[in-house]
Parts: sequence; structure tokens; C-alpha cells
Amino acid sequence: MKTKKRAFTVEILLLIALAIQACGGGDSRQESQASVSERHIERKLVLHPGEDNPRNSEGDFIALKDGRILFVYSHYYGESSSDHATAFLAGRYSSDQGETWTTEDEEIIPNEGGMNVMSVSLLRLQNGDIALFYLRKNDTDDCIPMMRISKDEAKSWSAPISCITDKEGYFVLNNDRVIQLADGRLLLSVARHAGPGMEWSGKGDIFAYYSDDNGQTWQSSEEVPNPEGIVLQEPGVVELKDGSILMVIRSDAGVQCYSYSRDRGKSWSQVEKSTLVSPVSPATIERIPSTGDLLAVWNNNLSEDPDRAKLRTPLNAAISRDEGKTWENVKTLEDDPDGWYCYIAMEFVGEEVMLGYCAGNRPAGTGLSVTNLSKVRVDWLYKNDY
Repeated sequence: MKTKKRAFTVEILLLIALAIQACGGGDSRQESQASVSERHIERKLVLHPGEDNPRNSEGDFIALKDGRILFVYSHYYGESSSDHATAFLAGRYSSDQGETWTTEDEEIIPNEGGMNVMSVSLLRLQNGDIALFYLRKNDTDDCIPMMRISKDEAKSWSAPISCITDKEGYFVLNNDRVIQLADGRLLLSVARHAGPGMEWSGKGDIFAYYSDDNGQTWQSSEEVPNPEGIVLQEPGVVELKDGSILMVIRSDAGVQCYSYSRDRGKSWSQVEKSTLVSPVSPATIERIPSTGDLLAVWNNNLSEDPDRAKLRTPLNAAISRDEGKTWENVKTLEDDPDGWYCYIAMEFVGEEVMLGYCAGNRPAGTGLSVTNLSKVRVDWLYKNDY
């Protein structure tokens, strides 16, 4: 057992060294001491909890044809801020490219689940419609991604369609996680944690689901191979320039894990460890429209203190010019040592990127209860200053 632990420690240290090398040798522990204002992140809206509203968390953006931006997120009501507490989907609007936002919530989807509805992904389809994805959570063994379509710019929504019909269980689809491939296929990835004949497990079984008819019907991929038995959770997907698909997966391996598909999401390669050093916390990766490079936002936690290494702080960004193999220009976006930064949504607006993310206070127990909407200039992400 001691030999295995020693080997695991050495492996993680090697991965950390690779990550530092790929990022040009920057030490994020030192960089994180600077103030947020020096990091060029501009906070535009903070959604604090309040009376009968114990939590506001994970959402996504959509640009509307009239120039407004809509942010839809999980608005909890009642007394509990638990993942299983009551919540509906609420919306806020911006008419000035994310600089200011409406002050009152608009109910987008009521709580139609036995527990809640949460974890929003919004997607402009190639046919011009808007697709809204969310989790309908009925119980701790019944949580399924649902999809609705709007043909009138989010004024109204179709009846919900289940994205998973071949299996039962508790499936997690993170916010801002659904993509449409260049050929029109819709693709999402999920982690199954419970189901018939299964006990609840933090170790998820990872699948992708895809649709070739704009979400009317869905099919399952093969399960992502995980021969090392790594604890995998909360996957996301991004299409690469060669037409393959990269799946990035939260793990307990000290890094984000990768899997690849070369058949449009039907089958996946064996899980491998990336150079994105990370606690057990999700990463969001999307393509920057103006440059074609990939942008990752995640917790680049390099602490050698095992307790510190579990924390979801600081919040960082990095650029990949080689389709996710290596990462450079690591930037610190948020650095409060008591902060809890995760579940990132991205929306590129002109020369900036809008970020929506949980940003509460860990000691106060509000880590997932506060959501920040912030903006960062894309050109700053490429600069070598920190």
C-alpha cells in the first residue's frame, strides 16, 4: 500500500511539473496574491441569496437576436440550499452586452421536478431556434436531462423532451455543456451515479448522448472506458478542428481527465490524465471565436498542502493553441482564499468573454449559493503579464 501511495504521489508531482512547464513556468500560488482588479476581471452582477432564496447557482448565457443577453440559472426557494432542495429556473437580461442586468428574476421554467430543476445549458441551434437543457430532479435515483425549444427568442418554450430514454437513474449534466457539431449533431455528456440495482456512487459512469434531429430523439454512446477506476464526474465536450471530440472530465486524480471520440460521439477512448492540475472540481473549455484557440476556466490549484489542494480557489484561465494538449498564459481571475469558484458558463461578447460562476464563501457555507457574472477581455488572456 505504501508503494502504491508513493507511486501515486510521484505521478501527481510529475503532472504538476508538466503543467507548470506547459504554462511557461508561472507559479499560480504566487500570482494569486494580486487583487482581482489587477486581474482585469470586471464583476457586473452578483446574485446573492436572500429571503426565501437561499441559493442562486449554475446557469448559462444566450445571445438573443434583438441584441440582449439572457442568463438563466437555478433560483432556489424555501429554506435549504442543498443540491436536492426546491428550485426553479430564473432569468436576467442585459441590453448592453453584459454591462448591466435586470434587477428582478423572471421565471423561465417552474419547478416541475419532485425536487427541483437546475443546471442550465443554452444553445443557439443551426436552424435559428434556441435549445434549453436542464436537469429534472425527482429523487436521488431519478435525475434526467430535459430539453425544450424556443422559436420566439425565449418568450415561450416547447414541452420538455427527455434526453435519456434508454436508461433510468441519476444522471448529471453540468451547466453550459451541450454543443452542436459542425455537421448538425447535438452532443452532450453525462455521469450516471445511481440507477436500478445500483447503489449511489460518487464514481460516475460516463456516457455521451447525441441527436441528429435537433433533439427530438437521442441515442447513447458506449460507456467511456475507465480501466484504472478513477473517480470520474461532470464531463463536458468540445469539438476539435480535426472533427474529433474532446471530453474533459472532473476527477479525483489531481488533474482533469480526457477522453476522445473519432466517430462523432458514438465511442470514446480510454480515459487519460491531462496537464490541467485540478482539485475535484469541473473545468469548462470552449473555443475562442476570434482566434480559434481553446480557453479553459478552472481551479489551477497547485498547493502541496492536501487540505488546501481540495479547495476550489483560485479561479484561473489558460489558452491552448494545440487543441488541449498543452496550456499557456495561466491567469488568475479570482483569488479569495475563502472563495469557492466553480460551474463556469462562457459567452463571447465582442472582444470580451462573459463568465457566470458560483462564487460564494466557503467558511460561511455559501460556496454554491452566490453567482457572479463577470467580464474579461480576450486580448488580456493572451498577454504575458500576470
